[in-house]
Amino acid sequence: MKQPFALFLLAIATATALPTHAQLLPQAATGKQPLDRIVAVVDDGVILQSELNEAVRSVQQQYASNPGTLPPMDVLQRQVLDRLILMKLQVQRADDQGIRVSDADVDQAVNAVAQQNKMSPEQLRAAVEQSGSSFAAFRRQLSEQLIAQRLHDSVIRDQVNITDSEINNMLASPSYKAGEVHLGHIQISLPAGASAADIKAAQEKATQAINAIHGGMDFKAAAIRFSDAQDALDGGDLGWRRVDEIPPAFADAVANMKAGDVTPALRGPTGFHILKLIEQRAPSRQVVQEFHARQILIKPSELLTPEQAHQKAEDLYNRIVNKHEDFAKLAKEFSKDDTTANNGGDMGWFMQGDWGSIIAQHMAELKDDQVSQPFQSEAGWHVLQRLGSRESDRTAEMERNQARQAIGNRKAEQAYDDYLREMRSSAYVNILVPELREPNEPQGGKSS
Repeated sequence: MKQPFALFLLAIATATALPTHAQLLPQAATGKQPLDRIVAVVDDGVILQSELNEAVRSVQQQYASNPGTLPPMDVLQRQVLDRLILMKLQVQRADDQGIRVSDADVDQAVNAVAQQNKMSPEQLRAAVEQSGSSFAAFRRQLSEQLIAQRLHDSVIRDQVNITDSEINNMLASPSYKAGEVHLGHIQISLPAGASAADIKAAQEKATQAINAIHGGMDFKAAAIRFSDAQDALDGGDLGWRRVDEIPPAFADAVANMKAGDVTPALRGPTGFHILKLIEQRAPSRQVVQEFHARQILIKPSELLTPEQAHQKAEDLYNRIVNKHEDFAKLAKEFSKDDTTANNGGDMGWFMQGDWGSIIAQHMAELKDDQVSQPFQSEAGWHVLQRLGSRESDRTAEMERNQARQAIGNRKAEQAYDDYLREMRSSAYVNILVPELREPNEPQGGKSS
C-alpha cells in the first residue's frame, strides 16, 4: 500500500539533480562557518542558522531555472524552517519510541538513491561532495528520513484497518467515482483547537492565495508562497490519485471541473484547501493474460544432492515426453511442491508473474500442452507443462483491491496528519530570530 510520507524531500544541492522521489532535505555543510547561531529551539533540540542556510540554498538551486516561482526570501526561509522543525520533531519522537535504523539500512538507502539517479554509490558520493556538502551529512539525512518513515508506519499500523463492509459501501455509494485525477494543492492549516482568530487569519491567507492565482500567479508559485502542506515546496503537486483515494469533499469539488480549473477555498477539519485540476483520465477495463499450468518440483535435500535432483528431473521429463507417462500421476508421486503435488501438479489459473519471474519466463516461451525442459529456480528443479492461456477481465477484482488501497491510503494520510498536528501543537518551539517568525507571532515557546 502506498504510504503517504509526511515529510517533503528537498533537493540536494548537487550538480546532478535528484528526482523527487530521491530528494533529501540537506544538512549543513561541514566546512567552517564564520558565524553560526541557534535560530530555533525545538523541544530538546536546536536548528542552526547554517542548517537553514543550506536548506534554503538547496531550494534555490532546485528552482534555479525558474527563480520567479519562489516567494520572497523571508517567506521562503519561514517555509523551509517550518519543515526543518517538523523533521526535528519527528526524529525526536521516533527516538523516544526506540525507533532506530542500522548502518546497513542506510547503506541500502544510499544504493537505492544512486540507482535511481543512474549512478554508482561512489559517483553519488562524489556528486554530493562536489556540491560542498559532506557525505556524512547526506547519510545522516537519509537516516532521518528512514526513521521518520518508520515512525509513520508505527503510527498508522494500529489505526488503519479496512473491512469488506467499507469496501462494499464505497463501491455501492452513489457518490463513488472511478478514474484518476492529477491535482495541485494549497493548504492553509489550522492548529489543533484553533481559536476564532486562528480561523480568521487562515481564511484571510487563503483569500490572498485565491486572489493571487486569479491575478495571474502560477499555481505552483502560489503553493510555494502560501501553502504550509508538506508538498508546498514542490509546487503543491499531489501527482496522480485515484478519485476514490482523495477525500470525498475533494472528489465532489473536482467532479465538474475542467483541466486548469481552480476551486475556491474549501474548509476542512485541518484548515482551508485550494485545488487545481491539472489533468484527469477515465478508468479502463483491466484485462490480463492468465495461464493454466502444472509442474513437478524436485528439491535437493540431505538425501538428494543438487546434481541428483537435476538428473531426477531429467528422468521425469523423459518419462513424460518420450515414454508418454501421465504427468499428474508422476507429480503426485515425485513432486515436492506442497501446494500442487496432491492435485497432480495443477497450479490453476494465474497471471504470468504470480509464481515468480523464472516460471513466468518459461511460461511465456511454451505453447499450450508443451512440456518444458527441466529448469532451476531457488526452490529446486522444475518440469512445467503449460495447459492453456486466456484473457481474463479482472476489472471487478482490481476495483476492489484499488478501493481497499484507496481507503487505506486515505485513513493513513488522515491518521498521520492528525498525529503531526497534535505533535506540533504540544511541542515547545521557540523561534529566536524575529524575521523568521510568522507575522504577529510573539517570541517564546509556542504550540502550533
